[in-house]
Amino acid sequence: MTASDLPTDPVFALHRGGKIEMRSTAPVRDAEGLALAYTPGVAKVCEAIVADPGLADTYTWRSHVVAVVSDGTAVLGLGDIGPLAALPVMEGKALLFKDFGGIDAVPIVLDTTDVEEIVETVAHLAPSFGGINLEDISAPRCFEVERMLQERLDIPVFHDDQHGTAIVVLAALQNTVRLIDRPLSDLRVVVSGAGAAGVAVTKILLEAGLGEIAVGDSKGIIHSGRGDLEGMKEWIAGATNSAGLTGSIEDAMRGADVFIGVSAGRVAEAAVASMSSDAMVFSLANPDPEVDPLMAARYAKVVATGRSDFPNQINNVLAFPGIFKGALEVGATQITKGMKLAAANALAKVVGDDVAFDHVIPSVFDQRVAPSVAEAVSKAAREDGVVRPRR
Repeated sequence: MTASDLPTDPVFALHRGGKIEMRSTAPVRDAEGLALAYTPGVAKVCEAIVADPGLADTYTWRSHVVAVVSDGTAVLGLGDIGPLAALPVMEGKALLFKDFGGIDAVPIVLDTTDVEEIVETVAHLAPSFGGINLEDISAPRCFEVERMLQERLDIPVFHDDQHGTAIVVLAALQNTVRLIDRPLSDLRVVVSGAGAAGVAVTKILLEAGLGEIAVGDSKGIIHSGRGDLEGMKEWIAGATNSAGLTGSIEDAMRGADVFIGVSAGRVAEAAVASMSSDAMVFSLANPDPEVDPLMAARYAKVVATGRSDFPNQINNVLAFPGIFKGALEVGATQITKGMKLAAANALAKVVGDDVAFDHVIPSVFDQRVAPSVAEAVSKAAREDGVVRPRR
């Protein structure tokens, strides 16, 4: 594409000038309005917050605004494109927060890939926000960034590439087992990909009581006998693969019930054909799934992708707007395991009696999704004791 093509491309036309804007909620039309909104009236609010910092949640935007933070190192389908090129994606995320959850969000891209610098920068910005949504930060740095910020801040910190994907996958699986009349604990799962999404999917499935799980990376199945493991892969080796499987992803798929692809790898038709009679294929790489969905449909009872042009789209927008909405509404200080599991359960229940092999997850445009997830997350936050009292 050349520069002369840009004005005629509808994508560029939509993005011209950006996709979001700031809007005043207190228009200033006269001297009285100016005196209330700014000086001298604003001084009263400032002094009140000095005396009681908790009042900032009531008298500023803080309680309903999220920072969408990225360093542009792991942008979906594009990879390490840097902060400036990642900004349109972060703007898009902010747009989705507003349109699907009614939450204001500010895109922030950082010109550093250093873990300490990212943590320090976000921590210094945190007083302006009620929550931090980390986005498109490459593994394994993303695990450290999230952990360190969670320990340091008293507001929700949520890496959506990890947990949003995991929550939607669990919800889809919960509805799938309803159709095949088997418990989660009876399933054998193969996860292809040990990055951010793969680790989070594995964790939430274990927390939900799923049966045997084997995780693979570019070198094959992760097991305790491999000598090249460190960080989260060491955790995977200890927490999964109790059967001691070795070899390739395709070897592990033989007889497996569920394949979850969150990598850039490719899987042969023979491997899909070797799965169980209740096979489920969640091939989530975008734009090119690990398993061709049309091919997978010849063997699997349920096929899900990350794409909007096939049934059962596993899309994070089903999760993060409602999760943050619920967390912010009750002043949650973090997003707990219980809140994530509650979000998945609520999302699965939205489908209700309409569940079918080509409808195990709601549409992203189903207006029941965000309110249902938010209500469940708020309740779980109260139960987990992570609610900050509002002034």
